[in-house]
Amino acid sequence: MPLSTSSKGNSVRFIDAVTTDYEYQGFWGSFGDIIWWFLWMFVFIAYLFVLFAIISDLFRDHKLNGWFKALWIIFLLFLPFLTALVYLIARGRGMGERSQAQAKQLQAAQAEYIKSVTGGAAGTSPTEEIAKAKSLLDSGAITQAEFDSLKAKALS
Repeated sequence: MPLSTSSKGNSVRFIDAVTTDYEYQGFWGSFGDIIWWFLWMFVFIAYLFVLFAIISDLFRDHKLNGWFKALWIIFLLFLPFLTALVYLIARGRGMGERSQAQAKQLQAAQAEYIKSVTGGAAGTSPTEEIAKAKSLLDSGAITQAEFDSLKAKALS
């Protein structure tokens, strides 16, 4: 027995009435689908950034016991959003302080490396550079032309 009958007496099945006008538009079916997809990708990537920031902060913190670090990691695995929110609220200030301390330490190490590579020339005066170049000229390590270029470079 048909579910409905048209005025001409033809029977129309329910499945035909429901699906006849629908056309599959693909994964990127509409502009709204694209916006939602990008929004969810943004939220997911932001969550990954927060997750990795929390994990790196856990291992950066030398005052926190290893068992507590393991406990935080376990909670991050089983209740990720809630744990991340609680961690940021409870330990956010310390997280920023540890991050600043590490940035200062890296900056000092970089400055030390630059000094070692340049031979300490970054902090020397032009007089000292000319004196070093003169001693190299006297020892025969450089020529007069090289001495003149070093002298001009130091005075500029």
